[in-house]
Amino acid sequence: MNDWALAIDVGGTKLAAARVRGDGGVMVRAQRPTPGTVDADELWAALLSLVADVTGGEDPDRIGVGCGGPMRWPDGNVSPLNIPAWRDFPLRQRLRERHPGAIVRVHNDAIAMAVGEHWRGAGRGSSNFLGVVVSTGVGGGLVIGDRVVNGRSGNAGHVGHVVVEPSGPACACGGVGCVEAVARGPAVVAWAQQRGWSPPAGDASGVTLAESARDGDPVAVAAFAHAGEAIGLALASVVAALDLDAVAVGGGLANAGELLFGPLQAAFDRHARLDFSRGCRIVPAQLGRDAGLVGAAAFVLAADHYWPAGAD
Repeated sequence: MNDWALAIDVGGTKLAAARVRGDGGVMVRAQRPTPGTVDADELWAALLSLVADVTGGEDPDRIGVGCGGPMRWPDGNVSPLNIPAWRDFPLRQRLRERHPGAIVRVHNDAIAMAVGEHWRGAGRGSSNFLGVVVSTGVGGGLVIGDRVVNGRSGNAGHVGHVVVEPSGPACACGGVGCVEAVARGPAVVAWAQQRGWSPPAGDASGVTLAESARDGDPVAVAAFAHAGEAIGLALASVVAALDLDAVAVGGGLANAGELLFGPLQAAFDRHARLDFSRGCRIVPAQLGRDAGLVGAAAFVLAADHYWPAGAD
């Protein structure tokens, strides 16, 4: 058996892969933008090319994958909202065919992030934990009693679809006013542009919006405040329902730091008034871009906590 597992992270913005050791350390890593293709096999070929960069011709015997949802779990047929090319794509089956004999486990990328943070990041020592990703979309994963919670369909913890603005913007899920529709990176940028923010050099991204906010642009500041308040409101509801120890927030938009976390914490404090809710810590994720890869590896390296028996 190899002393490493192959970890794969499939998101709407990027594809990433790595060799991950049994202690959670990332050995070799590669990343590239997710192709903007409408062809499922072209995207599959891009993923295989990325994996080859990491494996160097060695055949992995354990493969863990985090992929955007929703999906049919544990079958591993994926339909990421932000990757239209894959609708009911048999990702787990394709990987098994490519690597016969390997253990292959596929789960939601937000659950992978949460598992990574619980195993080796901001959630260590927290028995009841929520990891939240705020990026191209907004997702989450739950660990309760030191065990990942999968739910009936494998989509437990999908906090991106907690409704925070009942009369708010339409969401890709078909609903209205979900926190994802309000606070995902592209939505925050669009909100600012609709109110007069002009990106420098035409680069309308969360990074440039954060730069404008740090330079004092009032619309940019307000955009992050609007997103942070929405996330804080959603977390107050989730924490009240689940009695959590800690919540870690990561993803591209979370890199804005206090611009997002200040309004987020203020909204949480305003709405989380029960004693047990106030005891929950809201913290930045620690593992950065490696969180999803470390969590995906944990599905095959630390299965006693992060993969249910019989789900293969």
